[in-house]
Amino acid sequence: MIALIVNGETRRTAATTIAELVRELDLDPAKVAVEHNGTIAPRSELERHAIAEGDTLEIVHFVGGGQQDDDSWTVAGRTFKSRLIVGTGKYKDFEQNAAALEASGADIVTVAVRRVNVSDPKAPMLTDYIDPKKVTYLPNTAGCFNADEAIRTLRLAREAGGWDLVKLEVLGEARTLYPDMRETLTATETLAKEGFLPMVYCVDDPIAAKQLEDAGAVAVMPLGAPIGSGLGIQNRVTIRLIKEGASVPVIVDAGVGTASDAAIAMELGCDGVLMNTAIAEAKDPIRMARAMKLAVQGGRDAYLAGRMATRKYADPSSPLAGLI
Repeated sequence: MIALIVNGETRRTAATTIAELVRELDLDPAKVAVEHNGTIAPRSELERHAIAEGDTLEIVHFVGGGQQDDDSWTVAGRTFKSRLIVGTGKYKDFEQNAAALEASGADIVTVAVRRVNVSDPKAPMLTDYIDPKKVTYLPNTAGCFNADEAIRTLRLAREAGGWDLVKLEVLGEARTLYPDMRETLTATETLAKEGFLPMVYCVDDPIAAKQLEDAGAVAVMPLGAPIGSGLGIQNRVTIRLIKEGASVPVIVDAGVGTASDAAIAMELGCDGVLMNTAIAEAKDPIRMARAMKLAVQGGRDAYLAGRMATRKYADPSSPLAGLI
């Protein structure tokens, strides 16, 4: 076995020629071009062109022209295609939940950790309908009101499913469901030391968000409005400040009521948006899930496109010169 650098990544191989290596990558030597240690290797010579320890190769092929439709994002070294994260509560049944998830296109679902129903151990479970091998489960600490409860819950979650990427929320009181930031910070520090990768629900405060990041949060998740309220993003300025100051993903969590709210979150530059009630309590959850998918995509495109400048006075779209 020899070690090579192939398209910027180290790869070990038993191949002795470029053609053998290309086939090992499940590619057709007749359909690629190869640069070997800075020099183009003629396609006609790939079968006998030898490779050796430490060589550097660039292998390219033709793809559709223009910008690729790949706007994936990464958290804690894990890459996801969808910027929409959905919850799994409040649906009428697991079938509806699974159908809404499919319509949303989400790669991640939040799941609560609850006691097994020992009186009916064969009752249907979420994993029967949403396969954790196909969709990333994000265990959360919904309902926890202090750091100890949250830490204990996530330790059990890791034992149950091996999950280390988790969603931490420590609530301050039941009426507003606002986070208790002192307890949240304490839990974040402990979980990070234990090897967890906490994505953390927090107030829309850029100082608090930065403190969480310094404590080990792999993503900060400021609320747009109280959980389940559907009020939309109440303070766009602070959400934007959090995004500008963060070096980890920023995901709006809580308060989204309809598709325009999700689009606004993305137009602010956030990396994603998490919602549950907005979909689950819609009159048609499946249709709303689809609308949220499109809204997140549209808001992200608008952010990347760069919006026009706002003006105090009108500016005509059609030229005034040459009027009849």
